[in-house]
Amino acid sequence: MSATAHTIGFGEAGPSIFALLGAPNCGKTVLFNGLTGSHAKVANYPGVTVDKREGKFVRDANIRIIDLPGTYSLRTTSPDEAVARDMLLGRYGSCPDAIIAVADATNLRMTLRMMLELKTLGLPMVVSLNLSDVAHARGLKIDAAKLSKLLGVPVLETVAIRRDGIRAVEEAVAKLPRRFHGKIDPDEALKVLNSLDSNALYEQVEDILSQVVKTEMTLPAWHRKLDRLVLHPFWGMVILLSILLMVFQAVYTWAQPIMDTIQGLFDSLGGWVAEVLPEGLLSDLLVNGVIAGTGSVLVFLPQITILFAFILLLEDSGYLPRAAFLLDNLLSRTGLSGRSFIPLLSSFACAVPAVMSARTIQDPRERLVTIAIAPMLTCSARLPVYALIIAAVIPNRTVMGVFNLQGLTLFGLYLAGILSAALSALALKWIARSKGNVQQFPLLMELPTFRMPNFKHIVTSLWDRVKAFLVRAGTVIFSVSVVLWALTSFPAAPEGATGAAIDYSLAGILGHLLQPIFAPLGFTWQMCIAMIPGIAAREVVVAALGTVYAVGAGGSEDAVSNALIPIVHNSWGLPTAFAFLTWYIYAPMCAATLAVIRRETKSAKTTALITFSLLGLAYFFAMVVYQITSRIM
Repeated sequence: MSATAHTIGFGEAGPSIFALLGAPNCGKTVLFNGLTGSHAKVANYPGVTVDKREGKFVRDANIRIIDLPGTYSLRTTSPDEAVARDMLLGRYGSCPDAIIAVADATNLRMTLRMMLELKTLGLPMVVSLNLSDVAHARGLKIDAAKLSKLLGVPVLETVAIRRDGIRAVEEAVAKLPRRFHGKIDPDEALKVLNSLDSNALYEQVEDILSQVVKTEMTLPAWHRKLDRLVLHPFWGMVILLSILLMVFQAVYTWAQPIMDTIQGLFDSLGGWVAEVLPEGLLSDLLVNGVIAGTGSVLVFLPQITILFAFILLLEDSGYLPRAAFLLDNLLSRTGLSGRSFIPLLSSFACAVPAVMSARTIQDPRERLVTIAIAPMLTCSARLPVYALIIAAVIPNRTVMGVFNLQGLTLFGLYLAGILSAALSALALKWIARSKGNVQQFPLLMELPTFRMPNFKHIVTSLWDRVKAFLVRAGTVIFSVSVVLWALTSFPAAPEGATGAAIDYSLAGILGHLLQPIFAPLGFTWQMCIAMIPGIAAREVVVAALGTVYAVGAGGSEDAVSNALIPIVHNSWGLPTAFAFLTWYIYAPMCAATLAVIRRETKSAKTTALITFSLLGLAYFFAMVVYQITSRIM
């Protein structure tokens, strides 16, 4: 179903709209899957890039349940949370007919304030007190009937991961009015929300808790010990780094066989099409444009999937908020906070999901800085370029009897990206502070309890994220790949031409025009040509180099890389090779990333500023590296 078909705001004849709202990590999405049978449709809210999940209620197809972004309050500034608030206020059409609010039974204080805010809207509401089984197991007893009386709405204990654990909520939802006949003035409702006294709300929350909590939750000894360990300033950091090391090892080792299989399938498909179709424009378009463009996206899907799976696993277990809390002090020195940890972590797989996940950061300045520095962190698409250059110019020998010199070089490139991102964030903090625009607030969060991850929920969420990546990134890379195929194919080489065909194309002409600009970096015209298709995706640079050096005909990616190693070694030299590596630490040569930055910031000016800033850094540091190394080597 299209986004238009999902526009919120139906007439009397349309279906009823029930909004599902809750804090992050409270089991909201699991409950949504249970209430809708997991038959969700995903689209965007009108005018924003935030995903909207919508499904039909299992007991009544005329009721549509919308899974709103997770939020702790209706008074918020992050794009995701603002969408949840605006939808409830009717800014996307009519307001919903009813609310299904999800509260975490193990951390009721965290979500009870929002329940009180929701009450001010006057909409029919049902409260799902989720994770009740975990609360009972840890000795916490909540008088749901008393809480229902105090809030004036049905409050039902829920175990969303079990089918029988949501039956009471299903029945309550089925009894909600199908049509809200009242009217909410969005501006007036927002004024009421903003006028609420925070201290008075907290006092009301504490008063309610004192009446409904019969016995306090007692965390098991292993939970308390684990908390002390993972939040320890030293050992907590050791555990975090060990987990990250394991994640990155898995991303690059587990994914490789699958990536090789995908690459082999696309190579075979391209070969088959080349054999079936006669030589000509159509065959070249399909093989080098369509198939190559699609393959350039799908080949990195295993790495992104594995990284997303680990992030969801760590989040669902309760560890990820603790990692963010642990890193908050370190990140605060650069003007960021623990909220930036997850987006920056995603950058090591791909900057596209990293930029998309930055929308959860409340502070607009911090969100923008996170988006700006995310492309500096080494994504998986840089690996083919790094691997080629390192294999060509760095000797494969052991250092100190333990470390591989090529491996240390790769680690150095990762470290350079991390340090550059940190220093850039720090510089932006100083600039903002000089203008009086820095307002840093401590990261305040109530940590969820450790729990066994819900693997069904993880699989569902993983598919949603993978699908979003394929749709948003895949379409961009595919489209640009086809355009760049045209640039590298036309005009054709003249009769009797001795050079590579690409040398006579529009891309080749452009490469020769660019070469004087990049001469201070030691770049050749062949390197300039290779950078042009690299605009679509960094990973295609190796294939482009293979084409321009005429070693890529009919060969696999590995064959092309192996053929290029002696060419790079003999013709480039160390200064040029190091400068090329430095360029790709900073250069935002990825159309998908730039497109997503444009969508998330809603500003062409901001996107251009980020793009040219990164290009400037890439040019400056590559020139410095080339000029210094050319004088000492």
